[in-house]
Amino acid sequence: MRSRSFADRVSGALLCVITVLVICNEWGLARWTELAKPLLVMLVVPILAAQVRPTRQAFVAVAVLLSLALAATNPGWRAIAVDGLVTSAFIAAFFTALSTLRTVAETSPAIQRAGAFLAGQRPGRRYAALTAGGQAFALLLNYGSLQLLGTLAMANARLEPDPEIRSHRIRRMLLAIQRAFVSTLPWSPLSFAMAISIGVIPGTSWSQAMLPGLVSSLILVGIGWALDAVFKPRLAAVPVRTEPTGTWALMLPLLALLAVLVVSVVGLAQLTNVRIVGLVAVVVPCIALVWMIIQHWADAPLPHVAGRIRDYVLTELPGYRGELVLLMMAGYIGTVGAQLVGPLMLRAGLDVSMVPAWLIIVSFVWIIPLAGQAGMNPILAVTLLAPLIPDAGSLGVTPTALVVALTAGWALSGASSPFTATTLLIGNFAGISALRVGLVWNGVYTLICGAVLSGWVLLYAFAL
Repeated sequence: MRSRSFADRVSGALLCVITVLVICNEWGLARWTELAKPLLVMLVVPILAAQVRPTRQAFVAVAVLLSLALAATNPGWRAIAVDGLVTSAFIAAFFTALSTLRTVAETSPAIQRAGAFLAGQRPGRRYAALTAGGQAFALLLNYGSLQLLGTLAMANARLEPDPEIRSHRIRRMLLAIQRAFVSTLPWSPLSFAMAISIGVIPGTSWSQAMLPGLVSSLILVGIGWALDAVFKPRLAAVPVRTEPTGTWALMLPLLALLAVLVVSVVGLAQLTNVRIVGLVAVVVPCIALVWMIIQHWADAPLPHVAGRIRDYVLTELPGYRGELVLLMMAGYIGTVGAQLVGPLMLRAGLDVSMVPAWLIIVSFVWIIPLAGQAGMNPILAVTLLAPLIPDAGSLGVTPTALVVALTAGWALSGASSPFTATTLLIGNFAGISALRVGLVWNGVYTLICGAVLSGWVLLYAFAL
C-alpha cells in the first residue's frame, strides 16, 4: 500500500510538472520544455501503467511495438517518436487542467441542485431540459457530467413505482444526457475532439471552427429530440406528473460560471496569439481555484484549499490513471502509426491524393465511428488519419472544413462505440452492455445523424 501511495505521489507530481511545461511552451515562455516533456512522459507512463488493468497496459505494449517497428524501418524514427511523446504530454496536460474544474464542480451544492432540477423535470420537457442543461454540465465537468447527471437521473427514476414507466424513463433520460455530452464535442473549447483536431490540422483555430461546430451540435441535438418525440412510448399506465423542486433560477450559478469561462477564453484569445488549448489550460485551473476558495470562504479557506489541492495532485489525479494511459497512448500510437501506415499505403499503390476531395471529407464522418466499433479510440483514429490525407489546399477546401468533419465523426463515435467512456457509463447506469447502448439505443440516431452531418460537412466545405 505504501509503494502504491508513493507511486501516486510521484505520478501526480509529474503530471502537474508536465502541465506547467506544456503551458509554458504554449505561451512561448520556455522553448526548452520541448526537450523535457518527452522525458517526463517516459517516466510517468510506466508508473501509471503498472497500476492499470491489462486492457490498458495493452496500449502501452502496442506503443512499444510500434516504436520498435519504426526504429527498424525509418531513419528519422527518433524525431517521430519525440513528436508522439509531445502529443502524449499535451493530452496529459489538457486532461489535468480540465479535471481541476470537474473536481471542484462535483463538490458544489449549487451544481448538485441544478442537476437535480433538470433530472426532476416533467416527462414532456425532461428530454429537452437534460439535453440543454447537459451541454452546460458537459462543458464544466466533461465526463463527470455523465456521472453526476446519470446518478441524479437514476435517483429520480427509482421514485417511479411502475416498472414499465421506470424502464422507459431511465432510457430516455440517459440518452438525453449522453447525446447532450456528445453534442458539445464539435464546438466546445474544452473538448478533446476540438483540441486534438485543431492540433493535427495546420492553419485552424477554435474561433474559426466554433460556428460550424455549433451547427453540427444543433444537428445532433435536434435529431435526438425529434427521435425522442417520434418514438415516445405508449404506456399502459399514466405516469404521475410531479413538478421539480426549485425554479430555473437554480441554473443561474451554472450559467454565470460558463459566462466567466467563455468570456475569459475569448477575451484572452483576442489579446494574445496563444492557441485555445494553451488558454484553456490556464483559465480552467484559475477558475477552479477561485471557485474552491469561494466554497470554503466561510471556513478557513486557505488551509482547506491547500488541502484540496494536495488531495487533487496526490490522490484524485493519479486515480484517473486508466483514462490517462488510454488517452496518452492513443495520441502516441496515432502519431507513430501514421508514419508506418503511410509508406505501407504507397508501397501497396494506395494514393490518397487520387481520392475525390468530397469523399475524403465525408469519410471522416463515418470512418471514426466505424473504427470505434473495433475499439479504436477517437484520439487514435484522428491522429492516425489526419497525417495520411493531403493538405486542405490540395483538396480545395479550408482547413476548418477538415476540423468540422473530424469533430462530427468524433461525436458519432462517442454515441455509438461500445468502447468509449460515454457508452460504458450509460450502460453501467442502465444495467446493460455498452454494445447495446451504442448499437441498439443509438443505432438509428447514429445513422440519421451521420447522413445529415455528411450533407452538412459537404455544404460547409464546398458551398459556404
